[in-house]
Amino acid sequence: MNAIVSVVGKDAVGILANVSAECAKYKANVIEVTQTIIDEYFAMFMIINIDKLSIEFNFFVDKLVELGKEKALEIHVMHEDIFNLMHKI
Repeated sequence: MNAIVSVVGKDAVGILANVSAECAKYKANVIEVTQTIIDEYFAMFMIINIDKLSIEFNFFVDKLVELGKEKALEIHVMHEDIFNLMHKI
């Protein structure tokens, strides 16, 4: 199973490293990353595999949201199944 992580905020050194480290801490494997800088804003999407999460998915979501608050970022995590249903025509 996969999840989609979106990260938006003012550009700063270490955003990708911080989010990736938090994922690794809970055994979420980063599969794909795309990121861009628009003017002074950072935007990133990640696809992560959550098959081996060491905590429940809801707690993992809370941990990433908490990291976002600490770093002044908007971090959202959504299960891939929900994401796909939302974008199905």
